[in-house]
Amino acid sequence: MTRELTIQAFQKYISDRYEKVDRERGSAKTFLWFIEEVGELATAMNGRDRDNLHEEFADVFAWLCTLANINDIDLTEAVRKKYLSEDAAKGHK
Repeated sequence: MTRELTIQAFQKYISDRYEKVDRERGSAKTFLWFIEEVGELATAMNGRDRDNLHEEFADVFAWLCTLANINDIDLTEAVRKKYLSEDAAKGHK
């Protein structure tokens, strides 16, 4: 069974499951966890273990959602505004 997943739904899932403890940890310490996951992704990208690569991409995305949640950022809206609006910048990120 395939279940459609949206950025918004996943961000809410992360919020429902982890936000209380994430807010208590704060942005600075949470950012360090995020960076650690980015490092693990970098290591996985240099390896041959596809399962690990999938896991690390998922971890980075989960921690990005955590950072957005504790900073009151709706990632769907942020992406829409930056990349999908009529006045979005063209040609660069």
